[in-house]
Amino acid sequence: MRKLLTLIATFAVLSFTACSTGSATPDSSSSLEGTQVSTYLKGAYVPVDDAKAKLSEAGFEVIATYKPVKKGTTIVFTNEALKAEAAKPGRAHAAVLRLFIDDKEKMISFTNPIYFGKAFMQDEFNLAVFNGALESINSAFPGLVGSVDKLPFDNLADYHFMMGMPYYKDADLLGKQNPTTADAIAKAKKYKKGKAIIFELKLSDTSTLLGYDLGKRTKKFVKKIGRANAAILPYCVAIENGQATALNAKYYIALSYPLLEMSQFMGIATVPGAITKDLEKAFKK
Repeated sequence: MRKLLTLIATFAVLSFTACSTGSATPDSSSSLEGTQVSTYLKGAYVPVDDAKAKLSEAGFEVIATYKPVKKGTTIVFTNEALKAEAAKPGRAHAAVLRLFIDDKEKMISFTNPIYFGKAFMQDEFNLAVFNGALESINSAFPGLVGSVDKLPFDNLADYHFMMGMPYYKDADLLGKQNPTTADAIAKAKKYKKGKAIIFELKLSDTSTLLGYDLGKRTKKFVKKIGRANAAILPYCVAIENGQATALNAKYYIALSYPLLEMSQFMGIATVPGAITKDLEKAFKK
C-alpha cells in the first residue's frame, strides 16, 4: 500500500493523465503506460546557494553551476544510482539532472527524472532509480508542479520531432576515436586550455560525461525559443572507449522543447549544425 501511495503522489506531481493501478510496482514502468509525462517540474523561487544546499541534503552531488542566459543559473547534479545507470553502454546522458533557477522570472524548473530517464535509458529504464530521484527532489522542494511541456510516456524511448528527424541513437560522432577515453578527455582539455569544459563526470574506467560551453552566438538559441527551458545547457559530450559523441541537436532541442512548432524550429535552423561544429573543435586533432 505504501508503494502504491508513493506512485499515486508521483503521478500527481508529474501531471499524468492516467492513474496507477493496484498492480503497479516501483521497479516496473508498466504503470506509466498511457500517461503524459511533464518535461519539467516547476516551483517557487529558491536562491542558488539555498538550492545547492537542499540538493546536497537530499543526497545529491552538485557537480556544476552554469549561466545559460542572463539572470539564470543551471545547477547540474547527480547521485550514485544515476551514475550507475549511466555507466551502461550508450547511456551516459542519463547521469545528470538539472535545476534552472530563473532570477528574472523568479521561478525554478527541474528536468523531470522520469521524462529524461526514459528518453535516455529507453528499454533499460529502471523506474525505481528515476522515481527515487524524483521523490528526493519532491521531498527537498515541496510544491513542485508539472510543466505544460509534456510527451506521452510511451513515445519517449522512440522520440523524434517528425519523420526524417533524428532519434536518440543518431548521436553525432565528434572526431576520430581515440585509443582510450583518457586520451579523448586530454584532447578536449587542450582546446581553449580546457575553459570550454564545465564539468567532468567519470562513470566508469571507459565512460565519462563532459559538460560543455557552446560558443556565445550558438547558445543564444535558448533566449530565442524560451528561457524557461534553459536547463538544456550546458550541452553534454559522452566519451566512451575513446569515442566522443553528442546528442544530435535536432533531437535534443526538440526533446527539451516538446511544444516547439515547426516555424520556431525553422527559426533556429542553423543552430543544430553550429552546435555540432562547436563540439567538434575540441576533438578534431
